[in-house]
Amino acid sequence: MYKHILVPTDGSELSDRAVVEAVTLARTLGARLTAVTVSPPFHLTGYDPFLITVTPTQYERAHESRAREVLGDARAKAASAGVPCEVISLVNDAPWQAIIETAQRQGCDLVFMASHGRRGVAGMLLGSETQRVLTHCKVPVLVYR
Repeated sequence: MYKHILVPTDGSELSDRAVVEAVTLARTLGARLTAVTVSPPFHLTGYDPFLITVTPTQYERAHESRAREVLGDARAKAASAGVPCEVISLVNDAPWQAIIETAQRQGCDLVFMASHGRRGVAGMLLGSETQRVLTHCKVPVLVYR
């Protein structure tokens, strides 16, 4: 069945639960995991130097630290279940595209991801990375809620 599962995670409680379930599924199927987290790139929102509170370097360090923490947790959960797990940290303005590209590049045959369940106006305004992955991904997607 599935041999290589991609599990995107942002470190939220729901994503953490999805990682646990992805690890369980991978263990059951004898599959391996790739955990990915996608951080947004640094953007200036104004040009007034007094408004800039974080430098690009500080921003990158903070996101790298968070990515190490989130991916380290996923790797530890997989290791405790005896599931091989690779981790990938990316920077991209469009997380859904990075997830799809990673699934294709890594040869994953399933994307197992959480959905925060935003619908209606909230879903339209905030966007739904899961919905975009579902709409555009050629690899099967299992949505955990």
